[in-house]
Amino acid sequence: MGMLTNAQLDSVREEADTSGEGLVDTLVGKHLLSMGDVSRAKAAQFGAEFINLAEMRLSDEVIKSVPRHIAKRFNVVPVFNDGSTVKVAMSDPADLDALDGLQHALGLQVDPLVASPDDIESAIGQYYGVRDDAVGKMIQDITEGEVEIGVIGAGGADDGTTVDADAPIIKLVNSLIVEAFKMRASDIHLEPLSTKFRVRYRIDGVLHEMKSPPKRLQSSITSRLKIMSNMSISEKRIPQDGRIQTSVGSKTIDLRVSCLPTNHGESIVMRILDKEGLRLGLAQLGFFSDDQATFERLIAMPDGILLVTGPTGSGKTTTLYSCLHFINRPDRKIITVEDPVEYQLAGINQVQVLEAIDFTFSAALRAMLRQSPNIIMLGEIRDLETATIAINASLTGHLVFSTLHTNDAPSAVTRLIDIGVKPFLVASSTRALMAQRLVRKVCQKCAQPHMPTDSELRALRITPEQVEKATFKMGKGCSECNQTGCKGRFGVFEVFVIDDDARKLIYEKVSSSVLRARAREMGMRTLREDGARKVLAGMTTAEEVIRSTVLDDV
Repeated sequence: MGMLTNAQLDSVREEADTSGEGLVDTLVGKHLLSMGDVSRAKAAQFGAEFINLAEMRLSDEVIKSVPRHIAKRFNVVPVFNDGSTVKVAMSDPADLDALDGLQHALGLQVDPLVASPDDIESAIGQYYGVRDDAVGKMIQDITEGEVEIGVIGAGGADDGTTVDADAPIIKLVNSLIVEAFKMRASDIHLEPLSTKFRVRYRIDGVLHEMKSPPKRLQSSITSRLKIMSNMSISEKRIPQDGRIQTSVGSKTIDLRVSCLPTNHGESIVMRILDKEGLRLGLAQLGFFSDDQATFERLIAMPDGILLVTGPTGSGKTTTLYSCLHFINRPDRKIITVEDPVEYQLAGINQVQVLEAIDFTFSAALRAMLRQSPNIIMLGEIRDLETATIAINASLTGHLVFSTLHTNDAPSAVTRLIDIGVKPFLVASSTRALMAQRLVRKVCQKCAQPHMPTDSELRALRITPEQVEKATFKMGKGCSECNQTGCKGRFGVFEVFVIDDDARKLIYEKVSSSVLRARAREMGMRTLREDGARKVLAGMTTAEEVIRSTVLDDV
């Protein structure tokens, strides 16, 4: 291509062989080639078109076809999209892993175009924003020498160089936490793989891959987090748990940290516990006015058990805490027993279970009853002993809130009977059962009218008459929602109020399907039916509800 002479190439080749650095890297380092020249050569070698992104103005529609987190993960910029094929600018058309990953993530045919790395970086910043560039720049700024000194100094004398050496890692770890909080993430996942140290944030229930630190920083970052959460840094063979309390601006946030040994190192997951979420009113949880009135009546009862059911991560704890916040008054004594105590609540006595000293749920519950509480919140009913004490507490004038892991509300009755609770005790003590799931909200800033497909309407059993009155919406994608079209989550609920007929069926030990049929006769809306109401109101999308709930029996 006429970019170099043979003499220049020969002089550099010898130096590259001696240093062990690649020939192209040496040429770029000596300013005999630019990265743009290298990209042009790669384009010519693979028969791809070279483009100058700086001279192009890309439409919003094209940019939205590749979400921000995917563009940053694969370092590409979309240039053209016809609905079946997307053309993307990338610096290395030989990166087959990136092309395969893109095709899998987008579900479209991907055609590569070639642009210089600098052009791609500035285009990503221009079109997608530079939200996590602070972390990226920090990773870039940490040199190998600094890290090595930090690791050696960590176990030695405090001689001043240790602090300087560790400072970049400390800043990097703090930035990972701050960025996650700003992006409304609920979890930070640091996962050691064979060739990389992957960082992912869970935002509104969906994992998004972020810029990964170099693999060589893995042990330093892990050690720093273990120190922050009061874990043993010398113990690498067994799982450990810890907590971190830190400030982001004027807000104090708690992080629950879990460390798990894996094949390629220790995997760390940090759950971000934001206390603001606990002050939600019942309307903010996602209740429509009719369900909210029913639920407010149930939690104002003087005694009985109210069970919230659903899988891990379905928002059961947030719902229970919001209930406690709603009924927390100076004339009521409220005690909770949890494992672990996730949030500190003002005016409420919270008890932490400690299995190591046999201070179990049942032991804590027995002791709590001697404290004369009005309301008890039990983190989870796990065994017969705990269930029996909780039911006896409800029968002696206490209001008991708890959770169970079942798929729907009526199944909670079957679960209690299966673990050994007598049916007459379940029938007499249970006031209501509520199942819930979380779905993503449509972003209000970029929401626009959207008609669900015929198959989605059939799955949600939405009739043509309902369609005429509906306000279906879907987020277009904007900077506010990180180009996802969704911002925040709320619940879809299935509330089963136990009446005399239902008590009779429980006493007769009928199956959960019979109980469910009775609940439907009483007017209980299933999870999917409640979700369909919220789709009709434009609060969420049909796709979200179908993903989070199962099809109801006819």
